Amino acid sequence: MMTLIPRFILLVWMVMMFSGCQTRHEVDVKPVEVKPIHITIDVNIKVQKALDDFFSDIDAQEDEIMEELEEKKNED
Repeated sequence: MMTLIPRFILLVWMVMMFSGCQTRHEVDVKPVEVKPIHITIDVNIKVQKALDDFFSDIDAQEDEIMEELEEKKNED
């Protein structure tokens, strides 16, 4: 009987010790915010291309006018 009491105390002590050694971690994962950076770049490229297409005929006329002016200068 005397050997059971120290073993029981040892068992209780071990249970209490290991129950106190538990670790607990909580991790909060916040939602990831995705910003549409590439959309802005695409819009700028489309606008630049549309402007180039819109003014291309005007640029062509300007080139013709400049060539005519140079020809007139050379004739004089």
